[in-house]
Amino acid sequence: MKKVLFFLAALLCCMSAFSQDKQLTLEDCIYMNRDLFPKRLSNLQWIEGTDDYSYLRNDTLFRGRIGKKDNVIITFNDLNKAYKNCAEAKEMELYRMPRVSWINANEFTFFNNYTILKYNLKEKKVTKLNEIAFDEEVSNIDQSNVKQYFAYTKGADLYIVRNSEEIAVAKSEKEGVCYGPSDAHRNEFGIEKGTFWSPEDNYLAFYRMDESMVADYPLVDITTRIATTQNIKYPMAGETSHEVTLGVYNLNTGKTVYMKTDGPKDQYLTIVTWDPSEKYIYIGVLNREQNHLRFNKYNVATGELVKTLFEETDEQYVEPQYNPIFLFTTKTRFVYQSRRDGWNHLYLYDTEGNMIQQLTKGEWEVTGIIGIDDTEENIFITSTQESPIQNHIYAVNIPIGYTRKITKEHGTHNGVLSSKGHYIIDSYSSTDVASCVDIIDVDFDKNKLSNNYKVVKNISKDVDPLKDYKLGKMEIGTLMNNNGDSLYYEIIYPTDFDPSKKYPVLHYVYGGPHLMLISDSWLGGAGLWAQRWAERGYIYFSLDNRGTPNRGADFEQIIHRQCGTHETEDQMVGINYLKSLPYVDADRIAIDGWSYGGFMTISMMLRNPGVYKVATCGGPVCDWKWYEVMYGERYMDTPQENPEGYEKASLLSYVDNLDGKLLIIHCSTDPVVVWQHSLSLLQAFIEAGKQVDYFVYPGHEHNVRGRDRMHLYQKIEDYTDENLK
Repeated sequence: MKKVLFFLAALLCCMSAFSQDKQLTLEDCIYMNRDLFPKRLSNLQWIEGTDDYSYLRNDTLFRGRIGKKDNVIITFNDLNKAYKNCAEAKEMELYRMPRVSWINANEFTFFNNYTILKYNLKEKKVTKLNEIAFDEEVSNIDQSNVKQYFAYTKGADLYIVRNSEEIAVAKSEKEGVCYGPSDAHRNEFGIEKGTFWSPEDNYLAFYRMDESMVADYPLVDITTRIATTQNIKYPMAGETSHEVTLGVYNLNTGKTVYMKTDGPKDQYLTIVTWDPSEKYIYIGVLNREQNHLRFNKYNVATGELVKTLFEETDEQYVEPQYNPIFLFTTKTRFVYQSRRDGWNHLYLYDTEGNMIQQLTKGEWEVTGIIGIDDTEENIFITSTQESPIQNHIYAVNIPIGYTRKITKEHGTHNGVLSSKGHYIIDSYSSTDVASCVDIIDVDFDKNKLSNNYKVVKNISKDVDPLKDYKLGKMEIGTLMNNNGDSLYYEIIYPTDFDPSKKYPVLHYVYGGPHLMLISDSWLGGAGLWAQRWAERGYIYFSLDNRGTPNRGADFEQIIHRQCGTHETEDQMVGINYLKSLPYVDADRIAIDGWSYGGFMTISMMLRNPGVYKVATCGGPVCDWKWYEVMYGERYMDTPQENPEGYEKASLLSYVDNLDGKLLIIHCSTDPVVVWQHSLSLLQAFIEAGKQVDYFVYPGHEHNVRGRDRMHLYQKIEDYTDENLK
């Protein structure tokens, strides 16, 4: 095994000092102590139509200007005074400073008690724009782009409120049918909402989800005098899935037209995007097998398919995650993200389906689009071009086809482009800086290819909110697996580390798609709880195996049809490295993880008996046939198509291998990894004559939230300490 080791944070705290003697409490670790939060400005944003920005601090709204001192826009008291003078306001006063959104340089809106209001800086006046009638069932509120309309759901029904008038868009006609749900396709494919306003707010597109054919799944509510059943619809892998269609409501006529998305009823409707003209809408129609995407253009007036602009296929899966972004000067070109060459990159298309050019290329991933400047010659992105564990901002010049790096400091950067496209607010953290916000001048001569960007103003910087705490040294490095892949790992050494001593290990694991544990960001991507393990005398260890994101399709998709196999192989590379270190006590290694990490925790213990003395896990996927259709079938296909893969991945297949202490934790009303998983595994252990420990958190869903999380952390710490002696 070849080891490549480097340091991103050589020393957070390796020695005692008078100013570094505080210790983290469990309350600190669930972020109840706000003093430990990296300092950030609240509601930071560009002011529409300007190169000025605003932010909230101490109940005051400030304006910032390049090259000038920040000044007060309005205080809470002054805004509250204007609010009290608004006859249409539903309450007598505001109770806190609201977050604001700019309409233009002179007006901003804010939301209070289901009411959207406007404040005019010159007139010093608050005006009501729109109001939602209060109802406990109101959810999925979606504010429109221009006219301050709202779409929202009440139960299974969809409504619009326009000028404080409520309009029923669609009402459920039977049990199991809902309109405008945010969880259409169970929040996969980047779908976070169920309604889509057109550019000028003349139309509202929405999902109609029919789950009536999906089997009911029981969750038990123990808060009633006699426990009651609350059924949810949970389409399991290989079972009947729900059916989704897309309607378009015309606000001028009050009519709805459904797009004729012909094909199997259980296909997925993804990346819903409006054409700038409002005459067309685009839908990424993905088959249930998730290996064939058709990007279709539909006529809004008739619902007819105009054209399939292009198709994408993949032997493993196609996973549309990002909506196309239109160039609003031409209005006939858009930027599309795809992994068709093995890495997530940008492609420029026209609305006839012609690919004009590939804008980015290389063995790295585009991680986001920040925006396009007003000339529409430069698109600003974030990507992993520098390193898989870093995120930097780049400018991609469309005519020249040249990519320039904008950010210089190592770390994880995210940006917001000013409305004129001249400046970017760069917010970043790194292993040395908890939080930093700079303004970068990105206005450059397109004929000069030099990187001439510069920071023109620092807005805020918090180097280390933990400077008074006694922390462990953090190390980030790479190890090579048998496939020749470099795997990033993180070690946090015990405080007062002595290399002549031997220490127990807490191996924290996730290992699944869409989440990396290791990053060049504050605390290396680990939370405060990781440092608490070091504080308590443990070596804390994490590693990102194959299957995790930002490393290209081959790295991620190798888990297809065989979840758990390559992931556990890679994690053992890390364990073998740890065992080679003279200060690691190989007889006292513990492992912990949640959800996919729970699956990985038990997989590691059962597939590698004798390696771990203790394992704790929560919400574990125990057999993929009990997981939901969209996620489960993407990575495993159906149980009917892949019976061998399902059997090999199932934790129930390995119960005889248990060697060590295992604590399984589950939440009683988990709607993601349903309780059936761990209960069935528990039964398998019983039948095999194996003793395990089990703990349930009543009433919690897929994780333990709030103050109860301290109880969870204490449970894991106590169990590990007691059994790792």
